[in-house]
Amino acid sequence: MTSRLFRCALFVTLLSSHLSLTVSSGGKLAGRNWHWDSRFPQGVGRKSSGGAPPTTQLTKGKQLGPQTPVKKEKRQSSSRFSLSNNRELQKLPAFKDVPPAEQEKLFVQKLRQCCVLFDFVSDPLSDLKWKEVKRAALSEMVEYITHNRNVITEPIYPEVVHMFAVNMFRTLPPSSNPTGAEFDPEEDEPTLEAAWPHLQLVYEFFLRFLESPDFQPNIAKKYIDQKFVMQLLELFDSEDPRERDFLKTTLHRIYGKFLGLRAYIRKQINNIFYRFIYETEHHNGIAELLEILGSIINGFALPLKEEHKIFLLKVLLPLHKVKSLSVYHPQLAYCVVQFLEKDSTLTEPVVMALLKYWPKTHSPKEVMFLNELEEILDVIEPSEFVKVMEPLFRQLAKCVSSPHFQVAERALYYWNNEYIMSLISDNAAKILPIMFPALYRNSKTHWNKTIHGLIYNALKLFMEMNQKLFDDCTQQFRAEKNKEKAKLKEREEAWLKIENLAKSNPQVGGTFFFITPHISALF
Repeated sequence: MTSRLFRCALFVTLLSSHLSLTVSSGGKLAGRNWHWDSRFPQGVGRKSSGGAPPTTQLTKGKQLGPQTPVKKEKRQSSSRFSLSNNRELQKLPAFKDVPPAEQEKLFVQKLRQCCVLFDFVSDPLSDLKWKEVKRAALSEMVEYITHNRNVITEPIYPEVVHMFAVNMFRTLPPSSNPTGAEFDPEEDEPTLEAAWPHLQLVYEFFLRFLESPDFQPNIAKKYIDQKFVMQLLELFDSEDPRERDFLKTTLHRIYGKFLGLRAYIRKQINNIFYRFIYETEHHNGIAELLEILGSIINGFALPLKEEHKIFLLKVLLPLHKVKSLSVYHPQLAYCVVQFLEKDSTLTEPVVMALLKYWPKTHSPKEVMFLNELEEILDVIEPSEFVKVMEPLFRQLAKCVSSPHFQVAERALYYWNNEYIMSLISDNAAKILPIMFPALYRNSKTHWNKTIHGLIYNALKLFMEMNQKLFDDCTQQFRAEKNKEKAKLKEREEAWLKIENLAKSNPQVGGTFFFITPHISALF
């Protein structure tokens, strides 16, 4: 009787526990403050409200019926803007509708009105009326400062800088390419800024402000300071190429007009490069920053300062190491060549650094190095060429021998460059012995017929350059080939002797006995 009562009590306890799980209000476990839904992934192990079927979880790799191709949409993201609470804007009168004495006051009102920020991502259709009011105000101000003189008065400066800062200086969205993989403009869609309709007009207005004949740097320097420049440089990591293009022009204008900020701008760009090379290997604005530096280097006074030489050797040259080199290589090569045109004595350390960083297994990157090297040779002084020609042509000989036909082809195109051929002609006695074995060997063995034609062209040019030297190199190459054949024959004979000795010493009692001949007898 007691055991029966115990079983009944246990059943009632279990039943009440089950009911507390399934009937508890709010979908919560009885006596606990966490949701039943949190126990399972969405659409798995639960019933949907209202009797709807659970969400189907599609497994990757399974195709359910014929697949309709979907048009690839443009990727959009938005920076983290601090949206304004009151976004209802009053449409102000146009400048032409107010007396000239009141235009400055109206200008300030419009600038302050344009400090209101809107949502372009979570609800792009919201506040359309007020967004249009801001867009129209920005567009009108661009026209106003472009076509009118003496409108940029002293009270306008802080208002313009503040409006620009409120609209532009924000936290950028997380990178859609955090691993730093190489961006391919032909294959990859850039991530565009959703708020661009307003941002573009703000950039255009600020550029017209900087470029205006009325602009006075002495007044503006109180507001466009180091902090402003630092925040501007941080925006270069934006994924939107349109924004980076405006930033490039804006920073270049600031560099040109504010002499006191020049050293600071160069220093901060250096820091961005250092972080990119040695830490992150990911930054979206390296090409644009290098383009700005190309213009800056072009304006360096001679003789070059030591800090500029250090920048070349410690910053620009290590940029060749980064895996995403192809994204910014044209701008980087331009900067390097600009330095060499300014100071030819830098040629040797630059060429030796390129040879040091020369790619071993990345053929497209090797082609880029060959392109840059030809640009350097186009501006090299003959006295500097002599210092680097031997290691340089040893590397070119390896490139000519490359099984990757594009590498070999690009190296052989050097023989179509008249200035390079004149340098080779003046130093043929050193260069031809280095290049001849690679050229002659690959003229017979390279798999690509185009390479054969280019090699024959190079050999013909060498022959016309110095017939006697060419014949000497041919004889030397044949002598070395004969020596190699003789050595190979000796090696084969030595192994044959070893085999014969092994055959003449059969196994005795489970043990092998070997007679080792004197090394001179074998080799």
